[in-house]
Amino acid sequence: MDTGTAYGLRPGSPLNDLAQVGPGTPYGEVLRRYWQPIAKAEDATTRPINVKVLGEELVLFRTRRGVPGLLHPRCIHRGASLFYGGVEDEGIRCCYHGWVFDTEGHCLEQPCEPELGLHRDRVRQPWHPVQEQYGLIWAYMGPPEKKPMLPRYDTFEHLADDEVLIVNDKGVGGGGPEILDFNWLQHWENVMDPFHVPILHARFSGNQFTPEMALIPEVSYEYTPTGVRSIQMRELGDGRQLRRVTEVMFPNLRVVASPKLASGQTNMIGWVVPMDDTNFRIFTVARDTDPEFLQKLRSTHEGKPWKDLADLEHQRLPGDYEAQKSQGDISLHTEDHLTTTDQGIAMIRRMMAKQIRAVAGGGDPVGVVFDEADRVVRIEGGNYFEGAAEAPLLADAVED
Repeated sequence: MDTGTAYGLRPGSPLNDLAQVGPGTPYGEVLRRYWQPIAKAEDATTRPINVKVLGEELVLFRTRRGVPGLLHPRCIHRGASLFYGGVEDEGIRCCYHGWVFDTEGHCLEQPCEPELGLHRDRVRQPWHPVQEQYGLIWAYMGPPEKKPMLPRYDTFEHLADDEVLIVNDKGVGGGGPEILDFNWLQHWENVMDPFHVPILHARFSGNQFTPEMALIPEVSYEYTPTGVRSIQMRELGDGRQLRRVTEVMFPNLRVVASPKLASGQTNMIGWVVPMDDTNFRIFTVARDTDPEFLQKLRSTHEGKPWKDLADLEHQRLPGDYEAQKSQGDISLHTEDHLTTTDQGIAMIRRMMAKQIRAVAGGGDPVGVVFDEADRVVRIEGGNYFEGAAEAPLLADAVED
């Protein structure tokens, strides 16, 4: 008798407490307790733009005096969108009846009312605090009384004279759309899955990274004060070991060193920022002497960039996008069969659940900063060669 067939299969369900990000959702409230990058600083201009972050539709602009603002788009007067508003010295003017709001939502003017609005100070346009740092606009979307400091990261401090900060919001790695059209958690968990690298990025799609990265590593995992870390050891056959350290830091940071295996602490960090439950962006900041550094990291598929592949080539040469998107718009997590090599995934999920409980109980999640002395965050991720004197890599990389 046949057994184990698909007859009567009942589909599983997502771990929505972890995957969903809207207001009031369990992990959505965790995400709102941290500053989130929402746009490149250069994109905030006197022309308002729509941005969607954590399920909220918002309007971003910069006043003529250079101050960025992030407001709810629906004007509190009669509901016209501030996307069509006109930006002025102190704020934005609604196109419908001309009410003016500053970057913190104060109503400055109601031109159709006597004396420009005798009671304009009684109303306020909903807004979120924003700051600029590392070439990005950051927003805090959580409870005002819990607002932390915007952290800094040691890898971006004290640039050399010939170094610059490079900002990218055009996807990551081996390609994919600028807006990734599936649940953000499918990508963030992937950071703590080093075993997919020698399979997906080497055996299946050709050696997209260096030959060293095609070796199956011995991996250990550990919790850190701010997330989860994997330590991947590869014996290189020349008396050296490669110790590669990858981190996820809460609530949504990815600390992945270059697969081109530049030695030492990584020079780049990414933020996996959900737009909603089925779309997200990745904001990456790097320091380097070459302004094209991040573009040159992108891998090719038999010499072609991801966007130039035909449908059959996407099937034959799958990358991160194909593997993660094919899990579904939101993966059915209860169908997963986690094994020993998925220890990092299980640790992330347990730590996410712990932060949900902390926030629901009125506490603070890990890694939020309230003291200037703790503001600079130490990054441990990187590529570290041990053993014999450092020798050339096995071959030049062709990589993400």
